[in-house]
Order: sequence, then C-alpha cells, then structure tokens
Amino acid sequence: MAGIFKEEKLDGENNHHEEPGVDSPTFQEHDPHYEKVLIRKIDRRLLPILGALYSIALVDRVNVSAARVAGMDEDLNLSIGDRWSIVLVVFFIPYFIFELPSNIVLRKVGSANWLSFIAFAWGTVMLGQGFVKSWDVLAACRVLLGLFESGFFPVFTRVVERFLTLDRLAIFYLVSVLIGGFSSILAFGLQQMEGTTGLRGWQWIFIIEGLITQVVAIGAWFVIIDFPDKATRKGFLSAEEGTFIAQRIQNDRGDAVPDSLTWAKFGQALLDWKLWAFALMFASSTMPAYAFAYFAPVIIHGMGYSGGIANLMSAPPVVFAVISAMIFARISDRIRMRAPAIFGQCCVVIMGLMMTAYSTNDYVRYVGIFFGTAGCQGNIPAVLAYQSNNIRLQSKRAVGSALQIGFGAVGGVLASTTFLAEEAPLYRTGLWVTAAMQLMTICLAGFTTTFFWIRNKQQAEGRLKKPIEGQEGLRYTL
Repeated sequence: MAGIFKEEKLDGENNHHEEPGVDSPTFQEHDPHYEKVLIRKIDRRLLPILGALYSIALVDRVNVSAARVAGMDEDLNLSIGDRWSIVLVVFFIPYFIFELPSNIVLRKVGSANWLSFIAFAWGTVMLGQGFVKSWDVLAACRVLLGLFESGFFPVFTRVVERFLTLDRLAIFYLVSVLIGGFSSILAFGLQQMEGTTGLRGWQWIFIIEGLITQVVAIGAWFVIIDFPDKATRKGFLSAEEGTFIAQRIQNDRGDAVPDSLTWAKFGQALLDWKLWAFALMFASSTMPAYAFAYFAPVIIHGMGYSGGIANLMSAPPVVFAVISAMIFARISDRIRMRAPAIFGQCCVVIMGLMMTAYSTNDYVRYVGIFFGTAGCQGNIPAVLAYQSNNIRLQSKRAVGSALQIGFGAVGGVLASTTFLAEEAPLYRTGLWVTAAMQLMTICLAGFTTTFFWIRNKQQAEGRLKKPIEGQEGLRYTL
C-alpha cells in the first residue's frame, strides 16, 4: 500500500485546512425554501443514477442464485461437494481487500471516472459469466466481480450530512433493493429464452443483465459529478450554491474539507473501538441479506415449486422489506435516534429466521422469509447511518467506511459457508448462526448507545476534557 498514504505527521483530531469559500463552520443564514430547493436539485441529479448503479450491483452479485435454479446447477455440476459455497464465497475476498484502496482511488480520479469504469468492468464480467463452461471459471469470474464492485458504495456517504443520512441512505438503498428484488421476475422472463441461439436460459440471465450494466455505466459518466467542489466548476451548482453546501456539511460535522489520509491517521482510526463495533453490526446485517438473496430461491424450490416459480416468489418478500424499512427509517429520523430502529429490526430478523427454520407449514416458512428479509434490509442503512452520525473527519470516514463495508463482505462469507449444502432446504445451522449475529448486534448497539449517552451527559455538564470527536458542540447520536 506504499504510495497510498501521504507521509505527514498527525496533528490531532482537529487537523483540517480551510477551503476557499468556507470561511468558518458557522452556518450562513438562508431561506429554508432555498435550502430545500437546492437539496432537491442535487437529489434529482445524483440519487437516480447512484440508485441505478447500486441496484445493478446488487442484482449482479446475487443473480447467480436465480441462474442456479434456472439450470446452471445441473450444467456446471454445482451440487458436488462445496462447489456452490466456493462460487459464493470467492466474491467477498477481493470485495473485502480492495474496499479501502478503491475508496482512496475514488478521491484521486473522481466519482464519474471511477464509478463508470468499475461498473462497465463488472458488467463485462457479468456478461462473460453467460459463456462459462465449468464451475471453476465461474468462480474466477466471481473474484473479478468482487474486485470491481468493492469501489462503489463509499461515494454516496461522502455527500450527505448527519441527520438526513438515514432518510437518504434508506431511500437510495431500499429502492435499489426493490429493483433488485424484481430482478427475480426479470430472471424468470429471461429463462423463457431457453434455447435461443443455442443458449440456456441461465446464460441469458447473465448476458442480458451484463449488457444492461454496461449501458448504465456509460450513461453514468455523463451524469455523476464530484460533490460539492467539482459541481461548481462544471456548472451544475453556482458558486453561491457550492459554498452553501460546503458550509452546510462543515457546520454539521466539521469535515467538508478533505483531510489527507496519512499512516498516522490510519493507525489512529483503527484504534477507535467504535469503528470495529459498527463493522461487526454491519456484518450481522449483511449476513442475512446475502443468505436470503442466495438461498431463498433454493428454500422455496425445496417447498416443491419449479425453479421459475421459485424466482418469482422471491420478489414479494423484498417489496415487504422496503415498506418495513422505510417506516423504521422515517421514525428513526424523526426521533433522531438510530439504536431503537436497529434493536427492533434485529428482533424482526430473528422472528423470521425461526419461522423459516422450524415451522412445518410451508406457508409459514415463506412468511418467515418476509420478516427475515425485512429486518436485515432495514438494518443495513440504519447501521451505516449510525456510524456516519458518530464519527468525523473524512480520513476517518474513509477508514471507517472501508472497515464497515469490508465487514459486510465478512457477512457474505458467513452466509456462503454456514448454509450447508447437505442441510438444504432447511439450512438450520445457517439460520441459527444468523440469529446469533442479530443478538450480537443488539448487545453492541446497547453498549455503544450507553457509552454515547454517558459522553453526551458529561459534555453537557462540562466534565469532558476534550470535545466529542474533536469538534466543539458535537453530540453523539443515540
């Protein structure tokens, strides 16, 4: 990683440089209507294309399960030994390793250039999967897919500020999940191309979805603008609007101006126990999300439905999950607390897991998939926002984001390895490991929230020697 970090000394948590146009952290007075119109202008430009790209990323990493029940299992002999688990797990190794380097490259080459490149690259890999002839080549393609997808998610969290984070993250992420859920219906439609030009239905799933990814990636290069600095230079925002947005972020968390990521700051960030707690909570949220994405079609197929019908029946739980998660997100933003939403959705996941694992009624097991999917999909943006609200400085955010998203890959590894082929379609070991992860999250969220409450109280009483996160007036979000 030599050359990634600048060799400079750590000046402390308050180390940052002033940017022209951001005279102080004091928020300039603006008409609330002006602020609302400006934020909507930015949302209209960025959220649709980022949402489209992330939707495609979600589809491309999990559509292998739809292809499996569409005939790929038999053609590539994926049921032999641990082949299926290997195909799933190899995606997450480069996804974990290259998260931080991708985050740093993003800051150097710009959002439009980097995101368009990696999206086109993973679309090309996806298209190529439609022509594989053996399971080991499929696994190699999954390695490349994980490499290119590792760089996407950090861009969105660079843009939003503290108390709007969960609202926007939830909309952005859950709309992506909704589109991803309907990809199972698309997969069912593509299966009907069985035999066209001599290709199987599962091959067409990869080929068509890969082509869609490439087209969206090309369009993204023309739409995405780095924010807020390059947005003014490219004419999207006026100088006044760019200054206002920069000051808005500066006033909110004191890090509108990027601070260089040095080895000292990298090491100091890794010593912050809160980042590890957030990362573990994120892993326990992504584990059931990947588990249901990869194994729900197999579980439903095991209830006696055909592969095509199993893909169709995988969509309704995702619709329910989006509705549930948005309700939790709205309540959480209104009360300005994250932990209650995390607690509640962990309980929803556990309830769904137990219904799916132990009910003898297939209808009840299917309803369990609804609840399990709802809780975990809602907790992904909730945990992301919980971290975003409670750390500052862009260098620390880069490390925290890489660690958190990297541990999301750990959740994917656990989902791929604990849902054992010999236990299909009940998968009780995997379901119990997933439930244990939710209990861990409840404990971690309880501990961090108690710590944050104590620190806030000490600050209010003037008993803290240093400001919270090095910024005067900042309070932790519970």
